[in-house]
Amino acid sequence: MAGKMSIALFVLLVVFLTQNQVSRAKVMVDEQQQPQRNNQLYGVSQGSLQPQDCQPRCTYRCSKTSYKKPCMFFCQKCCAKCLCVPAGTYGNKQTCPCYNNWKTKRGGPKCP
Repeated sequence: MAGKMSIALFVLLVVFLTQNQVSRAKVMVDEQQQPQRNNQLYGVSQGSLQPQDCQPRCTYRCSKTSYKKPCMFFCQKCCAKCLCVPAGTYGNKQTCPCYNNWKTKRGGPKCP
């Protein structure tokens, strides 16, 4: 009787450990398949945004200006071309060279 009980406990232990390993493997695969949105440079480095992400990024970028309409227009235009928006509401353009280097005909910055 004790031998059968030992075998049953051993089988249960093996099943439990196997399930635990399978769960860990699934978590690791899920973490690897997630988009880079958790990455700190998502949306800040050139080409890291998806086109549908431009609107919320530009909304935040232009949130503190008193010229919201032109800011949003040019921010979205720049984001569509460069697929990045610098972090914050002002400055930080060095993180997105395309956004930083796009100039107007007069030589001023095109992107807010």
